[in-house]
Amino acid sequence: MTLDLDRREFLTTSAALLAASAAPELLHSQPREVAPQVILFQGDSITDAGRNRDSKDANSAGALGSGYPLLVTAAVLAARPDQQLQFFNRGISGNKVPDLQARWQTDCLDLKPNVLSILIGVNDFWHTLTHGYTGTVQEYEQQYTALLDQTKAALPSVRLIVFEPFVLKTGAVDDRWFPEFDRRRAAAARVAAHARAAFVPLQAIFDKKVRSAPPAYWAADGVHPTPAGHAVIAAEWRRAARL
Repeated sequence: MTLDLDRREFLTTSAALLAASAAPELLHSQPREVAPQVILFQGDSITDAGRNRDSKDANSAGALGSGYPLLVTAAVLAARPDQQLQFFNRGISGNKVPDLQARWQTDCLDLKPNVLSILIGVNDFWHTLTHGYTGTVQEYEQQYTALLDQTKAALPSVRLIVFEPFVLKTGAVDDRWFPEFDRRRAAAARVAAHARAAFVPLQAIFDKKVRSAPPAYWAADGVHPTPAGHAVIAAEWRRAARL
């Protein structure tokens, strides 16, 4: 009887030890649920690119517009089908930094982006020529800085990408733009440095591009990119975001 009990206890203990040792393997073998990663494009008409603003769905072609956000989304989703990536475009044509501030809670913070890119600044100067806007370079920088400070306070782990506003001297862009517009470019660089954001120097990038094709090839009116111009921005976006 004693031998039988000892044998029974031995077998029970051994089974328990085997189960315990196998438990970690079972845990590791279970598929892990990956949290969706939210990528948000923000800006003015260059980002808007004719998107359907009534559509709020992630990764929707109509909601992404016909510009660089669509090009980025298509390429990244094709390259990373195993990741739960959700792309949103909230650019609005005609926007300046104060317009972003007015809609930031709904169109940015509530979406809780993991990656946020912003291209803003052309209208902050252009509208001083055409719409009676009186915003200064100092106000642009202060408002933009405050916007990113607010964003980092609400979303401490967000990856920020600041795109330099750019223009090419053709169409609507003439001598009246300079040197005032260049001051806004410099302000955007300071804003990015303050926020420790990745900064993409689009002006220098397009200045190199006009050596191979005229300005209108990249931006027909000097402001709004052609398909080729959007492709350039999309490539720089992916490089900055490492996606």
